[in-house]
Amino acid sequence: MSEGVLRRYREFLEITARTPMITMGEGSTPLVRSRYLEKAWGVGELYFKLEGCNPTGSFKDRGMVMAVAKAMEMGSTAIMCASTGNTSASAAAYGAYCGLTTIVLVPRGDVASGKMAQAMAYGPKIMVVDSTFDQALKMVRAFAAKHPVTLVNSVNPYRLEGQKTAAFEVVDDLGDAPDYLFIPVGNAGNITAYWKGFREYSDVGRAKRRPKMMGFQAEGAAPIVRGEPVLEPRTVASAIKIGNPASWKEALVARDESGGIIGAVSDEEILTAYRLLASKEGVFGEPASAASVAGVMKLSKGGVDFSRAQVVCVITGTGLKDPDLASQQTDTPLQRLPPEMEALERALEEVLRGSGARSRPSTGSG
Repeated sequence: MSEGVLRRYREFLEITARTPMITMGEGSTPLVRSRYLEKAWGVGELYFKLEGCNPTGSFKDRGMVMAVAKAMEMGSTAIMCASTGNTSASAAAYGAYCGLTTIVLVPRGDVASGKMAQAMAYGPKIMVVDSTFDQALKMVRAFAAKHPVTLVNSVNPYRLEGQKTAAFEVVDDLGDAPDYLFIPVGNAGNITAYWKGFREYSDVGRAKRRPKMMGFQAEGAAPIVRGEPVLEPRTVASAIKIGNPASWKEALVARDESGGIIGAVSDEEILTAYRLLASKEGVFGEPASAASVAGVMKLSKGGVDFSRAQVVCVITGTGLKDPDLASQQTDTPLQRLPPEMEALERALEEVLRGSGARSRPSTGSG
């Protein structure tokens, strides 16, 4: 059984004797080395941090367990968030697990169907508002300031404390920090949290170096790249469809202190990376996850030399979060057959020949 991030990294977190050590098995997610894209793009070593393996299928669980534990420590009985999907699912799951009232505001039309269904299953109070995420976040911040409810969006500092543990795991698995950490940027809390984690591990000598933080936004929702808020953000990657990130300034600090960048990738590049990640690496991430991989693809094709570099891409959530998009993007045909062995053999003859598979010898007595 996973010990959870509160126990595993207790010495780096604001844990007291009164903090409930709750866990749903978050953390300790796989770091998988690329078998195809690494060679195709000329990267020395390319890894994928599979945060979709967390309990609710995204990286949000790391921060949520910390935020909920501290809320309970302070006597809170209700939590609240605005969300484009992953935060609502995580808050609702941990709220249900801990017996807390959970209130969720979601912007109309901006939540993938899988995420909405998941959040609903946990039984929170869900309200759909005719607004963008940014407007919904303003509403919950104002509400939490007036009422006895704990806000668990990434503006809650304990969220980032929990999320920084992913950086610890990357170092623990590799033996040091990578040269580059590619990560999607939406509300900008995750890039902030990773940089905090890498700095803290470096400060105590558990890492000899710090990575360049390479954040990527979607072109239609790239306020940091543009240098101004985007009033109507647009992108197929709903999890990063945010026009005014709450952790904007902190993300700039992560970029500048690490010597990295915050760039933008198009929806076309995101979807290309999304398909390649699944079909060539067996990694099914949500569209926003592919922004990190699209960033590597864009820079390597643009002439950046990663041939001697160790690169980690954060895959922030599972592809099952957005099943509708997955079915739209696949080009795998579905072939109908009658229930006859001869029909199956005819249909697969060319497939087996192309794979180099050989027929097994007959076992009959002849």
